[in-house]
Amino acid sequence: QLSRYDRPAGFWLLGLPCLIGMALTRAPFDFVPGDAWLAALFIIGAVAMRGAGCTYNDILDRDIDAKVARTALRPLPSGAVTLKQAWIWLLVQCGVGLAVLLCLPDIAKLVALGAIPMVALYPLMKRITWWPQVWLGLTFNWGVLVAAAATQGQVTQADALLYGALIFWTLGYDTIYAIQDREDDALIGVKSTALRFGASLKPAITVIYVLCIALAALAGYVAAGWYGAAAVTPFALHLIQQAIRLDPANGARALQLFRANREAGLLLFACWAFIAVAI
Repeated sequence: QLSRYDRPAGFWLLGLPCLIGMALTRAPFDFVPGDAWLAALFIIGAVAMRGAGCTYNDILDRDIDAKVARTALRPLPSGAVTLKQAWIWLLVQCGVGLAVLLCLPDIAKLVALGAIPMVALYPLMKRITWWPQVWLGLTFNWGVLVAAAATQGQVTQADALLYGALIFWTLGYDTIYAIQDREDDALIGVKSTALRFGASLKPAITVIYVLCIALAALAGYVAAGWYGAAAVTPFALHLIQQAIRLDPANGARALQLFRANREAGLLLFACWAFIAVAI
């Protein structure tokens, strides 16, 4: 529970940017021997580091979590796990992440290390800014840059555009997720974009997703021409239907839409991977 193994959506949303980044770098060419090994490393790393991030977040937020209905039964505030046990488990997961890091090409190691300050500071963002979801986007999608460094030894314009697109993607889906906690967050003074947007939340999500789609299409075009841009269409349609179906007053639907972003990310990965194989 500390690692959220019972809630796997986060593993997908951390691992998919790595795989999507790989697919984009291969879109105008082809997959090469070793890509399967890299993909496996990214998946293992995503599971380990998302679990570590959740554990670290719970350690820092244990007092806040005790005041929020949705999180009061988490292992630390409920007393099911001691603080010492949580720290030990955090170190175990970081050890797995370190093992994955050591298996990456040297330049990818350096790029991956750049995410550490962002991971460490993320749990503090909701205390100091209304935009913690932007910080999460910067952190969760760093794998795009790591994948680019691992597969081609550099970060290109297309990779940077994709990184920007997925930051907006995370800003959108995590704002939707935060709808569930708006009342509790307002009471205890925790900030989020779901609160910041207020009555304009639905149009804000629409604008955010449109920006995500535009940047993703541009990344695809830069990498693989019109084929790469057109391949974004299923992903775009998925985001558009999310924006249409969103009801800011319906927490259950917000959770459903948030979880559906696994399918959205898989669509983008599958379409670019198809170009890499078939075109």
